[in-house]
Amino acid sequence: MEFIMPAFACAAVVFGIIKRVPVFDVFLKGAKEGIMLIYNIAPTLIGLVFAVDLLRSSGAVESLCELIRPAAEALGFPAEIVPMVLLRPVSGSGSTALLTALYQDCGPDSFAGRVASVLAGSSETTFYAIAVYFGCIKIKKIRHTLFAALAADLTAVIMSIITVRLFFY
Repeated sequence: MEFIMPAFACAAVVFGIIKRVPVFDVFLKGAKEGIMLIYNIAPTLIGLVFAVDLLRSSGAVESLCELIRPAAEALGFPAEIVPMVLLRPVSGSGSTALLTALYQDCGPDSFAGRVASVLAGSSETTFYAIAVYFGCIKIKKIRHTLFAALAADLTAVIMSIITVRLFFY
């Protein structure tokens, strides 16, 4: 299994040599383009990471969760996953940490644990994806994309709850 990547690299080099492609020059050109891509999207990613850390350290996420929690409970929404619902569109690693903590608190087979699992697998880190993809091609107007992506995230939350209720409860 550990030989798959080296074998793939060797196959690519051999294929390039057979096709008479200057393999090393093409590799260097790709590396330069990759560095330029990182250079172009780094400010956006740094800003996004800063905003996420600022929201977490300021307590804004917790305050928003406490505001939403009563409405979520009234709608049959597991209140334990409200922080994950709010953080998932912004930070994949942050929402994964919340998912792990939820597993420890409620258990992975609890209603909240199952809903959170389905949600983690069916939603996207919307703001991160928009920052990377749109920042890469320098698109500034993201209004419609953001609305559609957040609507998809809301749909993922609702369908996660419905799916778990239908199949497990």
